[in-house]
Amino acid sequence: MPEFDTSHVKNIVLLGHAGAGKTTLAECMLFEAGLITRRGSVQERNTVSDYHELEQERGNSIFSTLLHSKWRGYKINIIDTPGYDDFAGEVVSALRVADTGVMLLNAVMGVEVGTDIIWEYTEQFKTPMIFAVNKLDDDNADFDTTVREAKNHFGNKVVVVQYPQQQGVGFHAIIDVLRMTMYKFHDAGGKPEKLPIPEEEKARADELHRELVEAIAGNDEALMEKYFDKGELDEDEMKEGMKKAMINHDLFPLFCLSAERNMGSGRLMGFIDNVCPSANEMRAAAKLVSGQQNLTCDASGPACLFIYKTMSEPHVGELSFFKVYSGTIKSGMELVNETTGASEKLNQLFVVEGNKRINVPELVAGDIGATLKLKNTHVNNTLHEKGKNLELEPIIFPAANMSMAIESVKKGEEEKLSVALHQLPEEDPTVRVEFSQELKQTIIHCLGELHLSVIRWRIEHLHGVEVKFTRPRIPYRETIRRMAESSYRHKKQSGGNGQFGEVFMRIEPWYEGMPDPKGLNVRAREEHPLDWGGKLVYYNCIVGGAIDTRFLPSILKGVMEKMHEGPQTGSFVRDVRVSVYDGKMHPVDSNDISFKIAGLMAFKQAFAQADPQILEPIYHVEVLCPDDLTGSVIGDLQTRRAIVEGMDTEGHFTRILAKVPLAEMHDYSSSLRSITQGRAKFNMKFEDYAAVPSEVQKKLQDDYHRLAKEEA
Repeated sequence: MPEFDTSHVKNIVLLGHAGAGKTTLAECMLFEAGLITRRGSVQERNTVSDYHELEQERGNSIFSTLLHSKWRGYKINIIDTPGYDDFAGEVVSALRVADTGVMLLNAVMGVEVGTDIIWEYTEQFKTPMIFAVNKLDDDNADFDTTVREAKNHFGNKVVVVQYPQQQGVGFHAIIDVLRMTMYKFHDAGGKPEKLPIPEEEKARADELHRELVEAIAGNDEALMEKYFDKGELDEDEMKEGMKKAMINHDLFPLFCLSAERNMGSGRLMGFIDNVCPSANEMRAAAKLVSGQQNLTCDASGPACLFIYKTMSEPHVGELSFFKVYSGTIKSGMELVNETTGASEKLNQLFVVEGNKRINVPELVAGDIGATLKLKNTHVNNTLHEKGKNLELEPIIFPAANMSMAIESVKKGEEEKLSVALHQLPEEDPTVRVEFSQELKQTIIHCLGELHLSVIRWRIEHLHGVEVKFTRPRIPYRETIRRMAESSYRHKKQSGGNGQFGEVFMRIEPWYEGMPDPKGLNVRAREEHPLDWGGKLVYYNCIVGGAIDTRFLPSILKGVMEKMHEGPQTGSFVRDVRVSVYDGKMHPVDSNDISFKIAGLMAFKQAFAQADPQILEPIYHVEVLCPDDLTGSVIGDLQTRRAIVEGMDTEGHFTRILAKVPLAEMHDYSSSLRSITQGRAKFNMKFEDYAAVPSEVQKKLQDDYHRLAKEEA
């Protein structure tokens, strides 16, 4: 029998802006539960959660860390998450498997940008949420302002459950308006005394209690009737009403803390096990892919788990973290990967305490654990018992908004770098690696500068490969703006059969629905969609057999070869119509290679005369920034040749919509962070190609031809 059944397992995720105190709170929770005998600190680099060398070096969380505590008959799984948006993938995957979020607010700073950014993810998952105002012992703490900001940002669903009797260095008592009790702490924190609410606080406590009761009753008709009948709700009724409202995302209770001094964590843990929902109480928590019914979180159901995170540990191998969504998972069990069809044996099961793994024989529905060395299983994969064909909806990770070219500093280490780059996306799905044949570069796509610095550290420290990052080349395109004609004769004699082919060619800008070429006798038309976008339309307009039909594919080959490396910048050519209308051939010397060369050269000559145009990729960019910084952000965008298309207001934030050339977005992540002090975020996606300004075109042409001379 498992130690805890499904209804006694609670999964929480600690959320908040960097520096809000999540890791310190996690230490308190483990200490209060008796799992550790001494609380570590971020400054001393000895916390259970931030155990990774890189986290200790930087002094903040970078990876989500799974912990667990046992509290009054309940198991509480705790996932501590980083607070910077660069590591949003860790937050999203943790939210996917958590049943309640605890959002920490810094009483000194109020609602920070990281809080708003993370809140968007909680809204996507509709995660039940608790707010906890931390650092109330700081001299500059301002509880009332923090609560006011929380209500302004997240609505009146934020309801005070606790408030501090006094803030700053004198903080030592919390007044709880759910239980109508005052908790008074000793200087060392820990277990408080339970005391009556002082007379001078009764009026405020009664007012906040009434607001709490009305907020709870307002979300439940039965409770509203009881409230009207009795003028009050008892504690059990309030708890039940709060649970329902939290599940429906209709109420967010707010608590008080000093995690640094271990004040308030025990009461928070009591609320988690008494009120917060278990996995089997959540509505549609286990959504299956389309066409399947939702999976019930039941320990007696079919065995099914979901991989939400993987990590590679030196000398151990790949550790896979999962949540059990149905059934009971036992050590030695064989499950099927729905994505790959491969069978996986779970040789060992663990509950996790930071970098410590504790063997367990089984885990029930709703619980979170880990296993080692799954051969063919990755993040977002569902494992289930044979014959069930269950597949849980995947996590949608944030899209990358920063790209850099990467290469090894030392020659001969390319293979080692390749291994490292292959492993990165396995552990961090927000990283995307591509080798661009077009740009002749290996490109890393990630979430920002901090993210990139972590990637560099992992490659250099874990794989021993020194790397350098450079600006990626821009995938320009070339096209033409007017019609041009040219001819080219290829003639070569070197003993024996020679080479001969002559081609007369017209090229024109192509657009959808254009009529056939004027003045030419069209015999055949071919339309070729191009892998890089746009089309090549190829016409056979030969009359009188001037060129044998068998040579026309060779002419096309020559044209296509030149379209792979345009004459202006070496970029791909698109949206051109080519008409071959005359030529000459030799009965002996004409062959495929002759007409391929003639076609290539005729196309190159005509292209130069057809008013060539360089096109650049344009991206749709959305920036979310505080209202007071809108002008600065727009000003910066305009220096990047942006066209601002609109603005929308979202609470205290403005969403700016713009079209910006990719060439101008290289350093935008760091620039936006500098302009807004880290209080804004952005995303971007490819929209279309557009003509570059004439001065930019001239510079690109000059740079390309200069480089070609240097390499010659």
